[in-house]
Amino acid sequence: MTTCRICDKNFEPFISFGDMPIANGFLAEKDFSDEYFFGLATGFCEHCNMVQLIDQPAREMMFHDEYAFFSSLSSGMRNHFAEFAEKLQAEFLISDDPFAVEIGSNDGIMLKNIAQAGIRHLGVEPSANVAQVASDNGVNTISSFFDEALAAQIIADYGHADTITSANVICHIPYLHSVFAGIETLLKPTGVFIYEDPYLGDIVEKVSYDQIYDEHVFFFSVMSVSKLAAMHNMEVFDVEHLSTHGGSMRYYIAKKGSHPISENVARQLQKEQQLGLDQANTYDELRKRIEKSRTDLVAILEKIKAETGKPVVAYGATSKSTTVTNYCGIGPDLIDYICDTTPLKQGKFSPGSHIPVKPYEDFLADYPDYTLLFAWNHSKEIMAKEEGYNKHGGKWIVYVPEVKIT
Repeated sequence: MTTCRICDKNFEPFISFGDMPIANGFLAEKDFSDEYFFGLATGFCEHCNMVQLIDQPAREMMFHDEYAFFSSLSSGMRNHFAEFAEKLQAEFLISDDPFAVEIGSNDGIMLKNIAQAGIRHLGVEPSANVAQVASDNGVNTISSFFDEALAAQIIADYGHADTITSANVICHIPYLHSVFAGIETLLKPTGVFIYEDPYLGDIVEKVSYDQIYDEHVFFFSVMSVSKLAAMHNMEVFDVEHLSTHGGSMRYYIAKKGSHPISENVARQLQKEQQLGLDQANTYDELRKRIEKSRTDLVAILEKIKAETGKPVVAYGATSKSTTVTNYCGIGPDLIDYICDTTPLKQGKFSPGSHIPVKPYEDFLADYPDYTLLFAWNHSKEIMAKEEGYNKHGGKWIVYVPEVKIT
């Protein structure tokens, strides 16, 4: 039995992925013998409907001064956050002297738009190297973890916030009660907290189990977020389904009664009931579908190697790929290398599976016949970029929502 992080009730895991390394812990060969592993397992709490990891490594092991993820490397994400910043300015940052806070602001990809508009702002980013990039680009940033104590300090230094935002970060934080308490305190009476994260409904529908890794301690639904917000005198007043990261939900949260409730909330709750997101048997079925996905993917890779002997390359040294390679037992025998544009990852090896990571230029210099698409959540952007590979006759191996060669 495990105790729920949200409601303190007991629940059971519905799937174990076995021993798993730090998902973004790309490493040098000399560090193989000291690599850290933990048991990756996920459970569903029937009491508050929250899906969550059973165990999570210490936050300092995941977010530190060598953190190798910079949001601005993706043009698609730059456009996404520029549009979000415009929405904030038009609808919520409209007081005489507005103040915007972002939790987990990364390299300032969103807040730089707010900064350029001359609006008071503060980014809170725990990874020091990433926070420094934001600061260098003119975004007011502190390197810290957000919680109730930090919220009080922000109020003392800057006053209360019109908006608090976060993207692909809240699901990383195990101590959500401290975070939500801090948010409720930091917001102005009509202030809004808006965040987006990978959506549980999409994970269930698409069998996108690679969203499950060490950083993602929670997998949110409107059901579970509504119950969590209510514990802190807040409520979800609107929701917006997004295509980013393979399917995300943007939650609009405010103090109870301060904003009218959109029909979108009831509509999405009804969809979640139809999907069975509040039923334990839904997750038992998900486990079976995940196991089949693993079997099918390994079978395709083994068949290509056995019948053609040709190299198979992977595209995108993503955190998500760590779950796939380690859960499926995919190593250098099946994947020759992973190409990636992130300098910090190049010349290193993938966590656990120890597949070499090479510069993207290696992929361009010698197109492989087969490429496993780890960065499937950016597939639209990638397919537009890789017209040359497609015209060359290269084939993509995908595993979301189903395993196939395209």
